[in-house]
Amino acid sequence: MASVRKLGKRTDQRLQLVYSQAAELLWHGSIKTTVERAKEVRRVAEKLLTLAIRTYEDTVEVTKEKTNLKDEKIKVKFTNDGAKKLAARRRIMAALPDLQEIQGEKETKRAYKERISDIKHPLVEKIFREYAPKYAERERELGQGGGYTRIIRTGNRRGDDASLAILQLI
Repeated sequence: MASVRKLGKRTDQRLQLVYSQAAELLWHGSIKTTVERAKEVRRVAEKLLTLAIRTYEDTVEVTKEKTNLKDEKIKVKFTNDGAKKLAARRRIMAALPDLQEIQGEKETKRAYKERISDIKHPLVEKIFREYAPKYAERERELGQGGGYTRIIRTGNRRGDDASLAILQLI
């Protein structure tokens, strides 16, 4: 049996499809696709989540001197990513397409800009701030790593009779 499902696509198209669907899964929490695609997306998404979970706590406290408007030097503390977390962030950013925040229906343009002003890569931030702590806690409680997704088969598609499934984050 082949280690990679070909999905009827050339390599570059297949990789783009799988990684873009993995990004959509991580952004929205669930996607609807064919069973074969869901199995491939699951592999990629779980590896990226595992990478984030293993490195999300690696931070470094840094103190910098800044000059304020009165020409006084003030020491300011920052929390930066450690070497392992930074490398993991870069690997995830290289693998996944960059998804941007969407403006809410009743949200003003000014409020939207304020909300996204300090976030350059919202998907990566979501992975490290929401998913990594959640699944690390789950790993500590249950004593098991992995298994962050589930595939629910929903039947066949009209027209080509392809098996459909919903891929969800647990």
